[in-house]
Amino acid sequence: MQTIEKIGKFVGDTFAIWILVIAGLALYAPEQFTWIGPHISLLLGIVMFGMGMTLSIGDFKLILKQPKGVIVGVLSQFIVMPLLAYILAKGFNLSPEVAIGVILVGSCPGGTASNVMTFLAKGNTALSVTVTSITTLLAPLLTPAIVYLLASEWLKVSASDMFISVVKIVLIPILLGIVVKLIFKNKTDAAIGVMPLISVIAIVMIVAAVVGGSRDKILETGLLIFAVVILHNGLGLLFGFLIAKALKLNYEDQKAISIEVGMQNSGLGAALAVAHFSPLAAVPSAIFSVWHNISGPLLATYWSWKANKKTLKVLDGNKE
Repeated sequence: MQTIEKIGKFVGDTFAIWILVIAGLALYAPEQFTWIGPHISLLLGIVMFGMGMTLSIGDFKLILKQPKGVIVGVLSQFIVMPLLAYILAKGFNLSPEVAIGVILVGSCPGGTASNVMTFLAKGNTALSVTVTSITTLLAPLLTPAIVYLLASEWLKVSASDMFISVVKIVLIPILLGIVVKLIFKNKTDAAIGVMPLISVIAIVMIVAAVVGGSRDKILETGLLIFAVVILHNGLGLLFGFLIAKALKLNYEDQKAISIEVGMQNSGLGAALAVAHFSPLAAVPSAIFSVWHNISGPLLATYWSWKANKKTLKVLDGNKE
């Protein structure tokens, strides 16, 4: 079991590389990955089940201890990214399906990878975990509502159908994970250690399915979508940081909010796009999944370096 956990840690640490490799393979030989398409919702459900198994009451105690940081994080997640998506869709005059896809990924909750990036960045990891958990649990209500409000001018959006999908893909698996953990308690520790590896494999397969299923469209409009995704992610990271700073949260909280806002549950965006719109609408989510697993580690590495440098200065000053 320890060997599997070590493999899981290695794969998790090199997540961006695996995403890039599988995306390249799917572009080169799409027919090898299109069979995964019908199973995207199941794969994401497995990821959410794993998240449920890791949740505890402690993840929500921060609401009482640091309500300001939690509220800022949750509101920023569901306001900043959707509005940025809408502005970018209008500004770049995106086609209806691509516009829907950008707004969809912007309306999703934070991704679990944000917790790891916040930890690496020496930010407030507890705050990141709490915000991710709350936004994920609110997603069945807020994601369909936001998509309906912002995207209906491009294509018909059924908020009720999308609500049912998010409940099936996100809420039910999370609740099942929580129930399994409560029933089996310590016996689930081994399974929890394996879940990061399973989650990485699932997300990689989702990206492969979306890229393989939309290869021609990606080659045709990929550069434009990639530019939009980079702007969307970069502005999300920037505005998340600036909002937290303007509201006078401490530096560790600012880093957590920045990463939480900028990194989305793009797997959910891809699953909803395929289920309710088209494979092309899932492309922004697939590219977002690739890109934020590059930008996130880069930003985390910079902040970690900055924190280490500050620590060394303090230590040197104490020696003097």
